[in-house]
Amino acid sequence: MKLTVIGHWGGYPSKNEASSGYLLEHDGFQLLVDCGSGVLAKMQNIIGPENLDAVILSHYHPDHIADIGVLQHARLIQGLLGKDVPTLPIYGHDENREEFRRLSYKEITKGIAYHPAKHLMIGPFQITFLQTNHPVPCYAMRIEANGKAIVYTADSAYKEEFIEFAKNADVLLCECNFYGSQNGKKAGHMNSFEAGRLAQKATVSQLILTHLPHYGQISELVHEASSEYTGIIKLAEEFLTIAV
Repeated sequence: MKLTVIGHWGGYPSKNEASSGYLLEHDGFQLLVDCGSGVLAKMQNIIGPENLDAVILSHYHPDHIADIGVLQHARLIQGLLGKDVPTLPIYGHDENREEFRRLSYKEITKGIAYHPAKHLMIGPFQITFLQTNHPVPCYAMRIEANGKAIVYTADSAYKEEFIEFAKNADVLLCECNFYGSQNGKKAGHMNSFEAGRLAQKATVSQLILTHLPHYGQISELVHEASSEYTGIIKLAEEFLTIAV
């Protein structure tokens, strides 16, 4: 299983970069997790939009879904140019009916509701869900294939349930929108100390800090998280690739 970070900024993309988007590949299947602003342009450095096999969304804030519309039009145009472009499944929760409805577009994409209490199979990936602490309905994902596991927290304040959910994961892709001196609970986000504490308690193999803030020295996030977690810590960055 291979993870490639396409975008990692919280709220909006930094200059010439992208907000949340992560490409997972296994056995030739290509799954995009979240599709924020700038993701489509950046993703084309790796694969064309017509080559995606599926998309799954954690929630409907713009920094996680802004490029869904342009992805739909990219596949439409590639089909008009003669490429074989099958209907793309886009998985999302249906607790916001209006946003869920937008996932379906002509015969280009089809919105499919996932049920958070149930396992979901997408290609070779088995996905389980955990509702996060965020101002809107949002779901973390544990994505497993071939005995390996990547846990994506999506957007959330710290919650104890994450410990069991992320237990022994090979990669914890953890949001870190706040520095250690800040309290992100009301905003529905974690700080660096909380991300490190979660990684340590869940005994994960490595921690990737993502959904990063646009201010301060972001390298300090690693230093702060390392006071709680003794394993490998990396900052998410464009095209960072991890094979597990």
